[in-house]
Amino acid sequence: MPDVQKSLFYQPILQMPAGFGDADRTRLTQAYTEAIQKQIVPSYRKLVTFIRQEYLPQCRDSVGLSALPNGRQWYQQLVRFYTTTDLTPDQVFDLGVSEVARITRAMETLKVKSGFAGDLAAFAKHSERTTVTFRTKDELIGAYRQLRATVEPNLPRLFGHLPKATYEIRAVEAFREKTSPSQLQPASPDGSRPAVFYVNADGIEQTPMAVSEALFIHEAVPGHHLQGAIAFEQSDLPRFRRFGWYDAYGEGWALYAESLGADLGCYRDPRQHLDFLASEMLRARRLVVDVGLHVKGWTRDQALKYLLETPGFTETDATLEVDRYIGWPGQALSYKCGQLKINALRAKAERALGGRFDIRGFHDELLRDGGLPLNVLEAKMDRWIVAQKK
Repeated sequence: MPDVQKSLFYQPILQMPAGFGDADRTRLTQAYTEAIQKQIVPSYRKLVTFIRQEYLPQCRDSVGLSALPNGRQWYQQLVRFYTTTDLTPDQVFDLGVSEVARITRAMETLKVKSGFAGDLAAFAKHSERTTVTFRTKDELIGAYRQLRATVEPNLPRLFGHLPKATYEIRAVEAFREKTSPSQLQPASPDGSRPAVFYVNADGIEQTPMAVSEALFIHEAVPGHHLQGAIAFEQSDLPRFRRFGWYDAYGEGWALYAESLGADLGCYRDPRQHLDFLASEMLRARRLVVDVGLHVKGWTRDQALKYLLETPGFTETDATLEVDRYIGWPGQALSYKCGQLKINALRAKAERALGGRFDIRGFHDELLRDGGLPLNVLEAKMDRWIVAQKK
């Protein structure tokens, strides 16, 4: 029997509040110990045995949905669901190829501007070697808090309305840092509990880590926190509008928000600018890989090889990404498709309004009504453009 005190399920006992009496401590410790030894551990062992002896031997060798009966139709429906568009898988694939080429040109331009003579892979390695890194979680969190102080004073340049709810920055807790990415936990609807931007700093003592301005903008402000908190505060909207989620809208907004970094005082360091481009490149390659796996017959190794062409991407990064696409078909398409739609809506508004275009008003209108399918969002923004003309 394993050491019960090392179990994740035993941690509440190790962190029991000081006010608990001896009788309660003894009773709860015994109850937790018995539950772990007699119920939880045996159940997990039974599950492991089932997976190894019954489930895995019956699994298929292929990875894509198209290898299953009606798989292509299932995937088309997932594309529709996650992008809220009528794009076909082939159109999504071609869009990804086009975006990869465009972002590659932007990386090449940055490389030349930086005076670096090697190829993009060498430029990415050079960037990693010269980036400021931190060796403790406290140092990394402190650096993100300094970044917050740079970004937030610039928000009123781009937004007329900011949420009341605030947010904190913390490291992902040790018990879940092996599996949890850096991400935002939303604030409570009334703002009484702040949001939390969790930074995964697992292994920082062995491998120093750098701040990512693009990550902060995506997860915190003006990305997920701004979008989510503003929607929550719209008490006049129905609950499904305040708290509903469309991947193409939510993730599309956060990826679009990354492009606002220069206006927020970020990306002045070429290394951070490259990190921003690499972030967008990953989302573009997702369009190619996801469709490749589920429609075009790509193997897992083929997908890994393609992702590893992304500057600065490691084999571990690529493995996690590809396995995610295999197990969660279609979701990875939402980021780029949503971002490109918002880019197109902004370009349409700028053309139509000319000198009367107000970026603050545009962003406020985008976020005013909670998450929306992209076609509904476009119809709303078209009405806004007409109203601005008048």
